[in-house]
Amino acid sequence: MKRSVEDIDLKGKRVLMRADFNVPLEYGKVADDFRIRASLPTIEYILDHGASLVLCSHLGRPGGEVVEALRLEPVAHVLSELLHQGVKNVDDCIGKHARDAALSLNPGEVLLLENTRFHTGEKENDPDFAKDLAEMGELFVNDAFAAAHRAHASTTGVARYLPAVAGLLMTKEIEVLSRVREDPKSPLVMVLGGAKVSDKIGMLEHFLNQADALLLGGGIANTVLKAKGIHVSASLVDEKSLETARQMLENAAGKLVCPKDVVIAKEKDAGADHRTISVGEDRIPDGWMILDIGPRTIAEFEKRLADANTVLWNGPLGVFELQPFSQGTMKIAEAVAGLDAETVTGGGETAAAMQQAGVISRIDHVSTGGGAFLKFMQAGELPGIAVLQEKEVQVE
Repeated sequence: MKRSVEDIDLKGKRVLMRADFNVPLEYGKVADDFRIRASLPTIEYILDHGASLVLCSHLGRPGGEVVEALRLEPVAHVLSELLHQGVKNVDDCIGKHARDAALSLNPGEVLLLENTRFHTGEKENDPDFAKDLAEMGELFVNDAFAAAHRAHASTTGVARYLPAVAGLLMTKEIEVLSRVREDPKSPLVMVLGGAKVSDKIGMLEHFLNQADALLLGGGIANTVLKAKGIHVSASLVDEKSLETARQMLENAAGKLVCPKDVVIAKEKDAGADHRTISVGEDRIPDGWMILDIGPRTIAEFEKRLADANTVLWNGPLGVFELQPFSQGTMKIAEAVAGLDAETVTGGGETAAAMQQAGVISRIDHVSTGGGAFLKFMQAGELPGIAVLQEKEVQVE
């Protein structure tokens, strides 16, 4: 068990916290504050216990250069509103200006450093960059589960120079995902969608024997259908994973629940002409594509979910952002939210779908991780978690 922020004395300390503020921006403003809100319990805990707080995060992929559109100032504005107090921000994450701002903080005050990926040393996990970043605090709290699969300076490097513990969000992610990964209450039903099979191979291999049913939608279902020899026309298919899909069919055919009917259209557009067809019976016209599961499939998925004691969901079942193709994801989200079972979802698009369906508060655990979620469910460990202190280690 990893040492938590709750296990240490914070009073009078200056805490460097790695958060995950890699949020979508539109017109210079935060478009979705889900990840910011997820960090609030740890932020508030640190401030309530008499510490000052220096926050750091990456945003986007600036490639080690300053990109004006990827500055964290919009995040500082949202944080200020959510915390009901001013959040200071600086134009760099290291250097004299940033260090002076950090050292001048009083207990209860918050400073947000600039995008760590403006420096090449971040992704390279450069020791000098990590050391400069570590100078901003006396303790390191990692609450960025979604970035914990990256061995970067701000996720692993800093832990070489500061006592490192988990934040409340990180702790919850580890506890919930470890339980579901290692000892899920049976029956376990997995809902798998999204674009690529390859992203989910490791997780699938781990759960193949444990899962009682795997409900497939999205690109992963299209890939399996094509592997079965079904004509999917212009549908999204992970061509590189067709052989993997054939092996899945061979090893777990009785567990894989593929769509019986699908919604197809010629264009991925809200106003596109669309129709529902039976899979394997009706031929998908050339140039048309599968964009959602159909009503018979929804009913079958709901039936399979009804007896589940654990549900693990990753990836939407169709193009849920567009109303004609959202029904599958929305109805299954509602069904999952109504279950008397432990329900866990992972992935940015999956979280967005839960929000759109209005059920996010009724899901037991909505992981903030995408790639981190998949890799943790495969391996049970991540670089950003491995460097955190164990419970028995004492922090001076």
